[in-house]
Amino acid sequence: MELHNDCMYCMKNEKLDSLMIEVCKLEVSTLYLFKEQTHKGRCIVAYNRHETELFRLNKEEMAAFMSDVSKAASAIFKAFKPGKMNYGSYGDKSPHLHMHLVPKYEGGENWGSTFEMNPGKTYLTAEEYKEMARTIKDNL
Repeated sequence: MELHNDCMYCMKNEKLDSLMIEVCKLEVSTLYLFKEQTHKGRCIVAYNRHETELFRLNKEEMAAFMSDVSKAASAIFKAFKPGKMNYGSYGDKSPHLHMHLVPKYEGGENWGSTFEMNPGKTYLTAEEYKEMARTIKDNL
């Protein structure tokens, strides 16, 4: 597997650790709990191989990645019962294929609009992150 030294997902470095916590490995990706939890249960699914664009995956790789995304979204939905799941794939600043899974709650933050990337409002204790990650994993 090709790694890129300047990619936090490849290097699993301090930058990655400052933003998210690994929940578990999936078929072709890794599920991370985003530390900023304004949207309870927000996660990221990052493709395990360094790839920058979804269209560069072959048919089987695409199916496996989207299956991982769907499986993770379903687990988050079961665990926290949001009104809607939002999905975002950007990569301007972190050019490694990944998908943001953002549970939205009716009447809650950003309901009816685009979610903020990192609003910096809600952080949890180490124990709360551990419990949240366990709850998601239990619903996979």
